Amino acid sequence: MIYIRSILFALFLLIFTPIWSVLCILVFPFLSPENRYTFIGLWNKIVIWLMWHLCGIHYEIRGMENMKAVLNEPVIILSKHQSAYETIAYIALLPKQLCFVFKRELLWIPFFGWALALLKMIHINRSDKQTAAHSVASQGRKRLSEGKWIMMFPEGTRTPIGSIKPYRKGGARLASATGALVIPIAHNAGRCWPKNSFLKHSGTVIFSIGPAILSSGKSAEELQQEVESWIESEMRAIDPSAYNLKV
Repeated sequence: MIYIRSILFALFLLIFTPIWSVLCILVFPFLSPENRYTFIGLWNKIVIWLMWHLCGIHYEIRGMENMKAVLNEPVIILSKHQSAYETIAYIALLPKQLCFVFKRELLWIPFFGWALALLKMIHINRSDKQTAAHSVASQGRKRLSEGKWIMMFPEGTRTPIGSIKPYRKGGARLASATGALVIPIAHNAGRCWPKNSFLKHSGTVIFSIGPAILSSGKSAEELQQEVESWIESEMRAIDPSAYNLKV
């Protein structure tokens, strides 16, 4: 059954994504940046709904009150990164317009990348670290001033469940420089949609949103350590078996 559901989901994306992307390209010239985000976010909502009802991938959000308490504040979200699922889900589920920091290669994906290019995101060349850092700093300040929240994955790439990559300081550095609050998110999306896997496993993705962390008066190193400590501790609470811990 898992193979059938995964094939049907892949076929849906193969057909629906080009249609929606072309539609976005046609209507975007007539929409404001905020309405563009809302319009393209319908794709995310439909995909998450389909994964729930077709693939049996449910979700549970813990700690949403931590976001609602700071809706009018500048925020940088630093999240665990295990799957493609969370990158789709965040636009569909979180209460604020997000500005993702992502590798520019995503813009080269036919249809999906073309529509993505029409949004005000921060795309970087990861092979040029100095230029990438400058892009994140300059564009990040601008997007925060526009009332958007910055979304970053400090590990830089998707990690298998139960593993950890060294956290990068880019998000913490931007927060420290701007005084923005930092909201950490832990999740176990890799359980249902593993990295580079075609198969979609039924289950519940738990998103755990931590309390806002103050950046004022902290160095990037101190802030990064605080974020990493919270996320990795919470990962072991929501997915203990991945770390060989007894429930």
